[in-house]
Amino acid sequence: MARTVGIGYQNYQEIIKDNAFYINKTLFLKKWWESLDRVSLITRPRRFGKTLNMSMVEQFFSTDYAECGVLFENMNIWKDKNTAACRENFQ
Repeated sequence: MARTVGIGYQNYQEIIKDNAFYINKTLFLKKWWESLDRVSLITRPRRFGKTLNMSMVEQFFSTDYAECGVLFENMNIWKDKNTAACRENFQ
């Protein structure tokens, strides 16, 4: 079944559960985690997915979503061997 391009999605969990078209940006989590920055400034033009990326970060690292590992199973972050320790701590 073809994926639909969803417009207006701001929640990572919703976009994955609805099987909407999503450009896999999950390796951003690895890059962000390994940078050890104290502060991150994410600047992008309007409608470039800032809120969706922050939703993805929250759902990957938050203990509130500890049982939602299925959201990341088919994503690059899950397949990357170097993020296994990170996954074990947060998922």
